[in-house]
Amino acid sequence: MKKIKVQVGWSGNNFDAVASGEDIGGCVLVTNKSLEKLKEEFHETLEFHIRGIVANGDPLPSALAEKYEVEFVLSAQALLRSVDDKITLTAIHRITGINVKQLSHYTTGEKNPRPAQRERIVNGIHHIASELASVV
Repeated sequence: MKKIKVQVGWSGNNFDAVASGEDIGGCVLVTNKSLEKLKEEFHETLEFHIRGIVANGDPLPSALAEKYEVEFVLSAQALLRSVDDKITLTAIHRITGINVKQLSHYTTGEKNPRPAQRERIVNGIHHIASELASVV
């Protein structure tokens, strides 16, 4: 099964999702205020794109001709924005050890973390979620 990687970012007041290249035969771009709605709309827009390729009589790229899986890859800014109404930067700081001011810079897009730093943020959010899920 082919994976179609979709880069998710934050622009202004919206999430944005983009996938492009030969794998999908062009570019698909979607924006939305909600991450969940963005994902739904991306799937719908990709299907619309596929129907357009077929309607034009063009061959489907191999990634779209067979069963595929969409993988959303969030930038650090989009990742932090996706949880900002659920988890505070202070809570993420306590788990990851990353300074709140630095996390704030990542949230605003002033700075971008190195891959290892982004991984710490992801693991920290997963740790917090795991702890919350274990509460009885």
